[in-house]
Amino acid sequence: MIYKSAKLKDLTILILTYRTNKETIFNCLKSINKNVKIIIVENSKKFLFEMELRKKFRNIEIFCSGNNLGYGAGNNFGIKKISTKYVFILNPDTICDNNLFNNLPKVINSAKNFSIIGCQYIDDKIYMPAGFFNNKKNFFFRKNFLEKKNIKSLTKVDWVTGCSMILNLDKFKDKKIFDENIFLYFEEMDLCKTVINKGGKIFTSNLLKIKHLGFRSSLGNNLKTKKDAEKMREWHWMWSTFYFYKKNYSYLFAMYKIFGKFIKAIFKTIFFQLTFQKEKKDKYLHRFLGMFSAMIGKSSSYRGQL
Repeated sequence: MIYKSAKLKDLTILILTYRTNKETIFNCLKSINKNVKIIIVENSKKFLFEMELRKKFRNIEIFCSGNNLGYGAGNNFGIKKISTKYVFILNPDTICDNNLFNNLPKVINSAKNFSIIGCQYIDDKIYMPAGFFNNKKNFFFRKNFLEKKNIKSLTKVDWVTGCSMILNLDKFKDKKIFDENIFLYFEEMDLCKTVINKGGKIFTSNLLKIKHLGFRSSLGNNLKTKKDAEKMREWHWMWSTFYFYKKNYSYLFAMYKIFGKFIKAIFKTIFFQLTFQKEKKDKYLHRFLGMFSAMIGKSSSYRGQL
């Protein structure tokens, strides 16, 4: 097979938003090369500042999904509208490094036959951008990564984070790539596990860097809305954790992984209820409810007041 050298025109950036504030999305778009196609999917019925955005950025298309589909289904919605070979999934609360788009074709061409390439973070010593499903292998990878040992421009891994990842669409049979049973959290881990199980190749590159602001991609500044969002995050974090382990390993393994957190959530909920600490009580109550719903096979349908 003759391998065709990748160029920026072979790539479309996909940004999924949900009530993202204007400053956040503008900062993200300003960091993107003007010659790269961008599709924005607003996970609701209306994108509030669409006209303003279109006037400032000529390389974008905007679509509304009609409902909050979640990360996986929202990205699937956008991927179906992409005709290029590669899609670069990018969270709106990210800012691309100045050299990212200069390096991107070179990285893609080096990672021939890849399924996924993940970016790395600028000056983030807390969150890992990639890793392995095997705990022992992941421990040494993390240690070397944080100590900046054995650094390579391209490293083969088992998983990468979903805030900035490039997908080679030739490696996927259809464009329903993410598991739509998951509403929030673990979508990229589940995708990466599926790719690895099928013998696909996943890489992380230190030539592709982004700044990830974290939790600024949606919901604005309304305090009540933020509190509702926190409850939803706690619920879905635990639901998705159980679902991921059940789907990719077994129900018993999922129970083993989550049982301690389940018992802790019960006791913490009771304790904070008795001591009149409502916010902490709500946190652990929603953790418990998320785990319990996953255990009995209920869907990830919880949306709170959002």
